[in-house]
Amino acid sequence: MSNCNPVSTPVATCLRLTKEGEGRYINPTLFKSLIGSLRYLIITRPDIVYGVGLLSQYIERPKESHWVTTKRILRYIKGTMDLGIFYGYGIETKLYGYSDSDWGGDQDEIKSTTGYMFYLGSTAFTWVSKKQSIVALSTCEAEYVAASGAVCEAI
Repeated sequence: MSNCNPVSTPVATCLRLTKEGEGRYINPTLFKSLIGSLRYLIITRPDIVYGVGLLSQYIERPKESHWVTTKRILRYIKGTMDLGIFYGYGIETKLYGYSDSDWGGDQDEIKSTTGYMFYLGSTAFTWVSKKQSIVALSTCEAEYVAASGAVCEAI
């Protein structure tokens, strides 16, 4: 992948992965190794959290469509090697938090994905991207679950 063409986003828009996937099964040991390395990288690269979390669901029986999506994340990293988090010291100490969700984004269980991030000043210090434990019946409910999860995390 060292000579790959970089892309501007880690995951293609409107991507819908399922357990069935497309294509043949691939080597699960290789897939697990790559996902494990990406999970380690998310410590300083919160921009790939969603994609890595999404692909982690298919770690036991990966197919070619999952592998192609994983390679896209690697192409994104190739094009953004200069990005990362720098933890510095400053006078600004206000706490900011942001949350968001999709609605029924998981095609297998019809569950939504919650994401939230907290900043202290201009530095992100915690973030989460995870599948919601309930099936939201509307976009409003999915957003409410995401916001309540973020508030509980902050307390």
